[in-house]
Amino acid sequence: MTTDNDRPGVVVRVPATSANLGPGFDSLGLALDLHDEVEATLLADGGVRVHVEGEGVGELDLGEGHLIVKAMRATFDRMGAAQPAGIRLRCLNRIPHARGLGSSSAAICAGILAARALAGTAGPRGAEATGPGDLTDADVFALATELEGHPDNVAPCLAGGLTIAWSDQSGPARMVKLTPHEDVRPVVLIPGFRLSTEEARGLLPKDVPHSDAAANAGRAALLIAALTQTPEPGLLMAATEDRLHQDYRAPAMPRTADLVHRLRSAGVPAVVSGAGPTVLVFSTRDTQDLIAPEVGTEWLIQPMNVDTVGAGVLFPETR
Repeated sequence: MTTDNDRPGVVVRVPATSANLGPGFDSLGLALDLHDEVEATLLADGGVRVHVEGEGVGELDLGEGHLIVKAMRATFDRMGAAQPAGIRLRCLNRIPHARGLGSSSAAICAGILAARALAGTAGPRGAEATGPGDLTDADVFALATELEGHPDNVAPCLAGGLTIAWSDQSGPARMVKLTPHEDVRPVVLIPGFRLSTEEARGLLPKDVPHSDAAANAGRAALLIAALTQTPEPGLLMAATEDRLHQDYRAPAMPRTADLVHRLRSAGVPAVVSGAGPTVLVFSTRDTQDLIAPEVGTEWLIQPMNVDTVGAGVLFPETR
């Protein structure tokens, strides 16, 4: 129950994302028009209360262990703001979990943005309260990358569109946002089974042949051109070839690997979405009718638009 001492809340909207896009391992990402919404309120009477609708019902931690709560706590600490007495979350989850569509990145970004917006009402640590202006958008991206471990999903989640993200030893992760051509039509093929990112990453070798690294570098550059001009099936097919991660991960998701192979054999530009097991297709007028015959009944075929805006805080506290 909300009391008169509870602080006004905010609603945060965050998109699903697909990372890698084939050859752009840990660097390329695309925001998709499928969103989670989180209403966050600071409570005067203490405790953490999390209500979940949609994906994750009956599975997610409903207390301090919830990923959004953890991200909020980390943000308050990063800003030097006092931890609030209590937090209430109402989560409407549409992004499938453990499917390679960026659900954890969405939760992290939602928590950071909610905490930044609410930090000015959380109360002071020491003599002065900390306001939301003390965490820039670049700081948000850096913290999200730190919490997630890599920037390829958090970049498009925050910025929208097509992103190139990178890190180096001299500072925090950085990104560039591009706008895909309006005729780019992502289609995600979502299976009923799951795969954890940790399991998928555990299959990757420490070293790869120089020839494979060179091939992926060329294909990743080509993919940027293919996605930002009028889509051509032949160009997209060449641009989505990968040698760095998909084959190594295939033993953990043989049905995904088989579907990608069958689609590509039919001339459809298909890749593993993120760490899988969802398959991402870049559909064109020439290939859209070739998808369904290869998919079967255990996959949900879901056409998407590209989210060009990215995550944002909505007001007032309503959906």
